Amino acid sequence: MARVQRAAEAGGEGAVAFLRELIRLQSAGEAAVQARLAEAFAALGCTVERRRYRPAEIRLRDEFAADAAMAAEEREAVLARLPGTGGGRSVIFFAHPDGEPFQPEHGWRHDPLAGDLDQGRIHGWGVADDLAGVATMVEALRVLEDAGLRPKGEVILASTPSKRHARGVHALLHGGVTADAAVYLHPAESGIGMREVKALAAGQLVFRVTVPGRLPDTNEPGHTAFAHVAVNPVDKAMVVLAALRALDARRGARVHHPALDAAIGRSTNLLVGDMRTLGDGRASRVAPAVQLSCALSFPPGEKLADVQAEVEAAIAEAAAADPFLRETPPRLEFLSGVTGAEVTLDHPLWLATSEAVRRGTGAAPEINPLHTSSDIRNPMVQSGIPCVGLGPLCGDLTQNGGRDEWVDAADYRRGVAVVAGLIALWCDVARND
Repeated sequence: MARVQRAAEAGGEGAVAFLRELIRLQSAGEAAVQARLAEAFAALGCTVERRRYRPAEIRLRDEFAADAAMAAEEREAVLARLPGTGGGRSVIFFAHPDGEPFQPEHGWRHDPLAGDLDQGRIHGWGVADDLAGVATMVEALRVLEDAGLRPKGEVILASTPSKRHARGVHALLHGGVTADAAVYLHPAESGIGMREVKALAAGQLVFRVTVPGRLPDTNEPGHTAFAHVAVNPVDKAMVVLAALRALDARRGARVHHPALDAAIGRSTNLLVGDMRTLGDGRASRVAPAVQLSCALSFPPGEKLADVQAEVEAAIAEAAAADPFLRETPPRLEFLSGVTGAEVTLDHPLWLATSEAVRRGTGAAPEINPLHTSSDIRNPMVQSGIPCVGLGPLCGDLTQNGGRDEWVDAADYRRGVAVVAGLIALWCDVARND
């Protein structure tokens, strides 16, 4: 695909300029970014739809989120279709235009809405999460047009809100959008950029356990003298913690996936990420309850419902063995859950993606299996469409507490070439001349 490479190199500065334009447009809101993308898709010969939907109304397979965790407002997904000339496979590229809520007191060295280019890095709010992804879709099609090539299979481009369970890609998948394959475009912070391909996403269950106590029967403001006649929820939380640790150990010994075992030495983990008393914080008062916030990762192949049942059984067993908790059991709340999925190394999509990365970067790609609950799962779990993910080198993501979020400009340009090459390999192409 020498024509693709030449066109990508010639259009590299324009690709960077378009991404910087999207960063600046955020000052006018997400709708302005989506409008610009719709305009760019149409200019490349796509038919464009702008679909409105409400996240809570999207029925999902093997996935859920509590109402409090979800975006409640109506959202918009931009869907563009470039018809193929015939005879090729179809593909959906998707990425999300929405980033973290803007913080006026951001502490950045660069203006977050200016799209500064500094020492080879493009800085901007949401540039790595995920404006670079939506920009890559546009620029990859532009490369094919500049190269005089037309895909034989249909190319579908989707700019779909994702943050706070916005479910944009779900809305399209359950709204009839389908293809032979899908690709999630999102920059990578793991250090190797375009040489990394996401082909496996572990599932994740997020839950909360509220462990009760019993206050002493007194009107005194201090409880220290009465502690022996109270039930301290901190003590009872230790009972639940021990049960969760035991569950984690049992699962770690029983549940295995070769890629996860090889990468990290375990295929499932249960993390108690936060523990807090639900009192006023005074050392001399017994708190009414203790709250544990937990996340459990599990590999493709395990069912979300089965994992939930294991957690329920472990907590119920611990409560049954404790006299107080047997009468006043902990409250278990499942906050969100997603199912894992993967593309195997012998799948045609992996083979095409691997070859596109090799041609575009000069090196064979590596699979990173540690992206728990990555959006690559969505087409696979919801619609049975194989999906991989890839994107350029990035860093200092705002969602991770970073400052001056950035994408490497050279790797972003390589990413445009890789995606254009992947379209050519997967969909096949015909010359316009």
